[in-house]
Amino acid sequence: MTQAQYDQCLENWTDRESTAEAMIPLIGRLYREHNVVTSIYGRGLVNRSVISILKSHRFARQIDDTELSVHDTFPLIKALLDLNLGPASIDLARLVDKFRREGGDDLDAFLRTELADVIGHKGERRQGRDVVLYGFGRIGRLLARIMVEKIGVGDGLRLRAIVVRKGAVNDLAKRASLLRRDSVHGSFQGTIKVDEENNTLTANGMIIQVIYASNPSEVDYTQYGIEDAIVVDNTGVWRDAEGLSQHLKCPGASQVVLTAPGKGDLKNIVHGINHATISPDDKIISAASCTTNAIVPVLKAINDKYGIVNGHVETVHSYTNDQNLIDNFHKGNRRGRSAALNMVITETGAAKAVAKALPELGGKLSGNAIRVPTPNVSMAILNLNLEKATDRDEVNEYLRYMALHSDLHKQIDFTNSQEVVSSDFVGSRHAGVVDAEATICNDNRLILYVWYDNEFGYSCQVVRILEDLANVNPPAFPV
Repeated sequence: MTQAQYDQCLENWTDRESTAEAMIPLIGRLYREHNVVTSIYGRGLVNRSVISILKSHRFARQIDDTELSVHDTFPLIKALLDLNLGPASIDLARLVDKFRREGGDDLDAFLRTELADVIGHKGERRQGRDVVLYGFGRIGRLLARIMVEKIGVGDGLRLRAIVVRKGAVNDLAKRASLLRRDSVHGSFQGTIKVDEENNTLTANGMIIQVIYASNPSEVDYTQYGIEDAIVVDNTGVWRDAEGLSQHLKCPGASQVVLTAPGKGDLKNIVHGINHATISPDDKIISAASCTTNAIVPVLKAINDKYGIVNGHVETVHSYTNDQNLIDNFHKGNRRGRSAALNMVITETGAAKAVAKALPELGGKLSGNAIRVPTPNVSMAILNLNLEKATDRDEVNEYLRYMALHSDLHKQIDFTNSQEVVSSDFVGSRHAGVVDAEATICNDNRLILYVWYDNEFGYSCQVVRILEDLANVNPPAFPV
């Protein structure tokens, strides 16, 4: 390497840094003045650092084999600001890709055609919706983080309260600390203030009432100015319509979402698959499980193209809070043994639950699970017998296309790196990530490996359901 090559490489990097830095205030203006959320293949750009923006562009090569340049997205962002856009969700990478394929040379004309439905609607507001988190454990706190992050100008999901049992004299400070610091997901991106007198937490300007109650019958949300709220039950104590209907008796509550598989006739919703079946008459729905959310989109994609005769789903799942840290009594088989020291075989209902979201796969899948000594990120191994023969390259290319261009692009992600491990998927906002390098295919026999952040990725799926229920979803582009 010559000195000139060294200098040129460094100069190119500095130029990219400078361009990314110039993008930050424009991304912020789009968000705060227009309520436009920008992303790169689902990876949000709002409130991100220079390095984070560059890494998002670099990641694009995992999807379309080419690193996305900030010199492609920067002029796009500048052009978006001139269009007086109304609320929208815009994936810059997918928009650049579509412009290259269909747009010709005139970026302004392309954008005016593609974004016609929201051009000139700057200042329009959506009616926000109150949300209450009943329970504030792992999923509850991540839901809070996501809703605070997405609050924008306040016309989306408004996290108004959390309901918990009081655990200590300094309970409020401890709740704030757990929201502020997370051993897996890192620090909260913003500020949190504690008001002991009023029992509130203020996270990035969002005031969250903390309500202490032992059961739903003790709560009147209207006392706190909360009306027509969606109650998200994160406790798992009740999983059927009868138990969850207790929430509907609380003044100020009108709908309930369960963050666990529902029992009985409850609709189990996997966003991207069957969320369109939600009707205004549905007062209680389930967001299914993290594993069901991870595997159903991929199973649908495969079944639609190749047909699934039958198969087996093996889940390699991080340990959860219901396991013991050290050996102790547990009502479940094997779960009493130390989660930090053992791989633990256990049952999973995810394979059977697939049929609630994809009835065409009813009775075709078996399933089991192994809990392993990692705190987060799991893997589903889909061992499938297909109706149509195929090969590894064709399947991988098809799933890459689904991650990039299909209606399931928010659910299915794709990686073809030979070096990724579980911790690389902490914070993934997709329901599941197909590991193309691990794909095995022999005629009608297909084995797929699907990573998923069983905490954060699942929480993103829950928020998508909440946005649909609240009717606060902005239009997404490109279509």
